[in-house]
Amino acid sequence: MEPVRTIFMGTAPLAVPSLRALLSGDSCTVLAVVTQPDRPKGRDLRPQPSAVKIAALEQGLPVLQPEKAREPAFIEELRALNPALIVVAAYGQILPHAILELPAHGCLNVHASLLPRWRGAAPIQWALLEGDPETGVTIMKIDAGLDTGDMLARRATPITEADTAETLHDRLADLGAGLLAETIPGYLAGQIRLVPQPAEGVTYARKLTKQDGELDWREPAARLFNRIRALTPWPGAFTRLDENGRPALLKIWAARVANQNGLIPGEILGATPEGITVACGRQALCLTEVQREGGRRLAAREFLAGHALKSGARLLGPA
Repeated sequence: MEPVRTIFMGTAPLAVPSLRALLSGDSCTVLAVVTQPDRPKGRDLRPQPSAVKIAALEQGLPVLQPEKAREPAFIEELRALNPALIVVAAYGQILPHAILELPAHGCLNVHASLLPRWRGAAPIQWALLEGDPETGVTIMKIDAGLDTGDMLARRATPITEADTAETLHDRLADLGAGLLAETIPGYLAGQIRLVPQPAEGVTYARKLTKQDGELDWREPAARLFNRIRALTPWPGAFTRLDENGRPALLKIWAARVANQNGLIPGEILGATPEGITVACGRQALCLTEVQREGGRRLAAREFLAGHALKSGARLLGPA
């Protein structure tokens, strides 16, 4: 069978392994890569290319960067390329009907959750936030809804206590690429039965904001532990240290649940080289890696060498 004329659409680093999987297989010929426009990043706010654009240019592929996927000029550009298949992974925009109906084989999406759980923008983070024991990837055929299309394949992976959004992201990126490579040939040959998503078990993973990183010490330690893991590296979990009546921002990079209890949530129960133990609504959290505003990321031992903390001091929660 001749390779199928294919367009790849992706932006975030999660999509890069899937693009490489398409390029390394013999089922598809990638005509072009569609990614979002370069965006300002860094302290100097210079426009930076997406991870997918960098990977595409390394392979000498044409790159299209419409501001909006629904732009008529862009849709005409796609139509002129005459793709028989469009593959999407972490592109960042909902595709209009005009694009969905364009390729004969439709549009496939590599989604980083076990659908129908965690439809939406931040499935990796929400799986961690809610303490899910496992997550995975789903290859689905895109329809007009938000991650509601029929499924071609799913593959699960356990979530361990050592996982953060960063480690889970990298594992799911590779898992999705591998599943895509396995699924595409059978799909194109008409050998895979599409399965509708069940109506039960639907959840939505809304986009996160920086404010989602603020720790509320009235919550159980296990839930705060999950929040820290889910928001590492972005937007980052944080609290405020009460320094003589002045709150100082403290970012939390790593922690563990401690089998202790305190009467006042946010109260420091102990500060040793092994960690800073803080009372929570239930049990306590031992902070093992922190970063003061304007400072660098430090292990608890290093932090305490320059910032003495006494038992009874407070970490402040939301106002």
